[in-house]
Amino acid sequence: MSTTIFEADLPIPLYRRGKVRDTYDLGDKLLIVSTDRISAFDVVLPCAIPCKGLVLNQLSCFWFQRTSHIIPNHLRAAIYDTSELERFLPEKVALPDYLAGRSMVV
Repeated sequence: MSTTIFEADLPIPLYRRGKVRDTYDLGDKLLIVSTDRISAFDVVLPCAIPCKGLVLNQLSCFWFQRTSHIIPNHLRAAIYDTSELERFLPEKVALPDYLAGRSMVV
């Protein structure tokens, strides 16, 4: 069974923690990490669903890419490998592998 990610804990500045997504400041861009948290009626529940963040992020990226010819959007990169993040970071930092597939740069 897959490990659930309830909260991203990264060595870059946290910009905002929402109900299911954590947003990090990359300077002129943002890194959005979709976690496995569950929210109902504006309350974050104490349990998580494994791989929920992966599915949520990949659905979002699919539709942003699929509709970009109709209207421009904020998606700059869907992160499927943590090495893809290096070009957005001012300095090299160690990032956890769980970011792959569950994060995007906007």
